[in-house]
Amino acid sequence: MLFSIALVLCVFCSFFHLYSSLVTKPRRLQSALRKQGIIGPQPKFLLGNILEIKKSREAAAKVASNGDVVVSHNCGATLLPFFDQWQRQYGDVFMFSLGNTQIVHVTQPEMVREITTCTSLDLGKPTYQAKERGSLLGNGILTSNGPFWAHQRKILAPELYMEKVKGMINLVQDSVLTLLSSWNKQIEVQGGIAEIKIDPDMRSFSGDVISKACFGSNFSKGKEIFFKLRALQEVSSKRVLSTGIPGMRYIPSKNNRETWALEKEINTLILNIVKERTKPRSEKDLLQMILEGATIKSKPSQNAIDSFIVDNCKNIYLAGYETTAVAATWCLMLLAANPIWQQRVRDEVLQICKGQVPDADMIRQMKQLTMVINESLRLYPPVAVVSREALKEMKFGEINVPKGVNIWTLVTTLHTDPKIWGTDSYKFNPERFANGIRGACKFPHVYMPFGVGPRVCLGQNLAMVELKILISLILTKFSFTISPKYVHSPALNLVIEPGHGVYLSLRKL
Repeated sequence: MLFSIALVLCVFCSFFHLYSSLVTKPRRLQSALRKQGIIGPQPKFLLGNILEIKKSREAAAKVASNGDVVVSHNCGATLLPFFDQWQRQYGDVFMFSLGNTQIVHVTQPEMVREITTCTSLDLGKPTYQAKERGSLLGNGILTSNGPFWAHQRKILAPELYMEKVKGMINLVQDSVLTLLSSWNKQIEVQGGIAEIKIDPDMRSFSGDVISKACFGSNFSKGKEIFFKLRALQEVSSKRVLSTGIPGMRYIPSKNNRETWALEKEINTLILNIVKERTKPRSEKDLLQMILEGATIKSKPSQNAIDSFIVDNCKNIYLAGYETTAVAATWCLMLLAANPIWQQRVRDEVLQICKGQVPDADMIRQMKQLTMVINESLRLYPPVAVVSREALKEMKFGEINVPKGVNIWTLVTTLHTDPKIWGTDSYKFNPERFANGIRGACKFPHVYMPFGVGPRVCLGQNLAMVELKILISLILTKFSFTISPKYVHSPALNLVIEPGHGVYLSLRKL
């Protein structure tokens, strides 16, 4: 009888918890927001607004370019069309649901400023991301929660990272020269003009740089890790919409099993490299900085330390490898489609470098190239959405955000809003950055290709150095146009990348 009573109580408690998670809590959060005038599309039980989002994305995907030179660059309308629809209907601040995860969408500039400059640990990484197995954004340096992670932010500060970047110029130069040699051979084989799909080459270049920077003499193993993280990214992107559905991450579907296997393999590879570093090293690569940062007086558990190391390696992958590769790909596509700007930047590089390989002093003088890179990152930011969760009740502007509500800041919308950037906001116009970011738009804080404020991406400086050296050297050696094979089709695979790749027609200068 006692066993039966205990079983009934367990079943009742489980049912009560399930009912609270699926029904009571979402309704309570929705009601708290609705009372403040925040409305949005009506969510469905269990799924929230996932079906509407999926239907809207499928409809937008059918509208494909015919491969001609692109004039308008409104990738947000292709990738996230439902946000445009809802914003027109409900305003700059509205709510929607992914499963039982309640999200407030914010593109109001003043609220965005408050959110992006918030240093409180009460505004942290979304719980659904932290729980999602195989997430590419673990409890890393700048997207983390809790006092242990806050301590690490001080140890692995951006200024220390910048010192490391200064010593990587030669490494970047060597990797670019290897790429140029490969393209020269292809041009010779193809008779003077080569049709090249540049995406794999951009990833190979970026992978070389970041593997050597992060893992030093273990760079070959590091490159293997980054290729597996790329595979994990592709798998994870297929289930982005299902992350808010309770229990979906535990179902042993084909996609989940593949994710779990990759996650286990990546963790093992990283920790095996760590085990090899039992003795003090003179080599100060990024992994060594992470290992030193994981040692503090009040030591956390070994699991927490391992998680910190693995998650920061994942963050470095996204910040220093994937984002750099896609940024370079989009920038070269835009220069190929705009020959006047291609020549303007080439003339500047030739004048500054005078036939030499660009160094740190030279790239600082490249104003035209900086303008082009900034404009490319505006139109095609690597990350489409910045997401945070209120871990306690918080207030931004006139809105009280209940504990457990997620806040999404849509980068693609903020980067192309005509009210902020002018009537040509969907066009490629680097001239808008002639006076820097502050002179480019009404609200400089909404420009966030690498984030903004205290949570700015740690890899920003390295990415900009890589991009400037890479593009300047390519411009001095080749001229290039858009290949007839190119089809303009931005795709969202955690980062915004060309869905069918970028094909360029290259010839030697």
